[in-house]
Amino acid sequence: MGTNGSTMLEPLRQGLPPIDPSAVSDAASVALPARYEAVGSARQFTRSTLGTWDLEERFDDIALVVSELVTNALRHALPADTPRDQQEPPVRLHLMHWASRLVCAVRDPSDDSPVTCDTDDDFSAESGRGLFLVDSFSDSWGWHPLAGALRGKVVWALFRLG
Repeated sequence: MGTNGSTMLEPLRQGLPPIDPSAVSDAASVALPARYEAVGSARQFTRSTLGTWDLEERFDDIALVVSELVTNALRHALPADTPRDQQEPPVRLHLMHWASRLVCAVRDPSDDSPVTCDTDDDFSAESGRGLFLVDSFSDSWGWHPLAGALRGKVVWALFRLG
């Protein structure tokens, strides 16, 4: 696992259920550009990664959560003046696989906490349902500010595997 993977795990240590980040059996990550087409790229990356890990049967739920996390990062976490073609893509998707769990985590440059909306008020509203869906389809989720020199935060969702 490269530097990005180990750096990525640091802020997750306090927030994940009691699993040992050093025991991760597989990890993969992809940088995503500041464009909405990145959501499709994230889904393709998730499909191919889950195929490699023999977890294709979990694709629908995991891809839905990945789509919501990436969409939220692109919609809410990027400054309005983020160049659309900058060299270092501002959003990164990480998939981490333990024997009985999978975590998908999205890193973005914003220090703002994710905000859930009360979907009972207006369930037909397009915006604001993302974290409700993440909560509904994953076993748990959370977020942490990044540690060290990296600015921003990580929003993660955990899936228990059969």
